[in-house]
Amino acid sequence: MDPVMTTPPSHPSLQVSGLAFAYPDGHQALYGVDLTIAKGERVALLGPNGAGKTTLVLHLNGILGGGAGSVTVAGLPVGKRHLAEIRRRVGIVFQDPDDQLFMPTVREDVAFGPAAAGLRGPELEDRVRRALERVGMDGFADRPPHHLSFGQRRRVAVATVLAMEPEILVLDEPSSNLDPASRRELADILRSLDVTVLMVTHDLPYALELCPRSVVLSGGVIAADGRTRDLLCDVDLMREHRLELPFGFDPRSVPAPA
Repeated sequence: MDPVMTTPPSHPSLQVSGLAFAYPDGHQALYGVDLTIAKGERVALLGPNGAGKTTLVLHLNGILGGGAGSVTVAGLPVGKRHLAEIRRRVGIVFQDPDDQLFMPTVREDVAFGPAAAGLRGPELEDRVRRALERVGMDGFADRPPHHLSFGQRRRVAVATVLAMEPEILVLDEPSSNLDPASRRELADILRSLDVTVLMVTHDLPYALELCPRSVVLSGGVIAADGRTRDLLCDVDLMREHRLELPFGFDPRSVPAPA
């Protein structure tokens, strides 16, 4: 009998199991977080200040570690053995793009990560070109980043991460300080990307627009996990975890994201 050929199951992009963490001063930031994000999902991470969101994000590429539980990215455990590969697969876009842009030109900023990983010549140039095209900034390669608008710098910051071809794109407050046009342009870019997205945000309408699923982290634990619209319509949940919609905004009026 011929052997039955089966396709090996794909790993989720992110698997967090029982993650607990305390800082050296004794502050317990996470109390046993369990979270699974499938490949290609767009998920918003919501919660009040001090909920543990940043602590959780810093565990995803090994910046923080040493607590209880485990984190795996595409099946690879986050730890010293796989750290270089994990940091390639998990790209973090910080809230302030100036924390990521430090080279004389946009091209050099976007090339920095791949070049440090050993890419050279035409392959490096192609990687930079494709990353800038994906964020609509391919005409700005020779410009100094500090000559760009804030919204343009944020798109270049996204390109610096995309140039590493990550599996997971983590965005910290991506809509903050953007004018309405830049906010919309960034939303269009994020919808077009074929990567897993974890978006940390207080901008609840932006979460609803971009992320079909949301997770509420509060007091170091996952307080809710479900469809973004359902969570935002849950008045008691929102009040309990200090989440507030803009005045007059009705989540039911926004079409659900694809």
